Amino acid sequence: MLANKMVVVIADEAPIGVALNTAALLGVALGHHHDEVVGADTVDGSGAVHTGMCAHPIPVLRAAAERLHELRIQAAARDSVTVHDMNQVAQKSRTYDQMSATISGTKAEDIEYLGLALYGPRATIDSLTGALALYR
Repeated sequence: MLANKMVVVIADEAPIGVALNTAALLGVALGHHHDEVVGADTVDGSGAVHTGMCAHPIPVLRAAAERLHELRIQAAARDSVTVHDMNQVAQKSRTYDQMSATISGTKAEDIEYLGLALYGPRATIDSLTGALALYR
């Protein structure tokens, strides 16, 4: 069993296209910040190379937007947990620079989250997200 766990939590209210985009962006963030989770390239029986995929399962869960805000605060308070977030500011911004400028002038309590990705010790992640339902 893997010592660390990662999960993605999507806002219940997010339209399906936004939810899928949020999950994809959070997956990129996880892979970028945690190199060890991406496995080596593999080769199939015909010799074609398939680039490395995440070696961890990533449960995709759902929660109300208000719960995402609380969950982010709780997770960020744990030294062993890395928190990645996708929010309304990022979703509405046309460029990364625009998002950065807007978010720097936005109070933490005013940020509306579309999704979170959490990575850390299995027991800690389970304690934070164990009561959340799978995204279906």
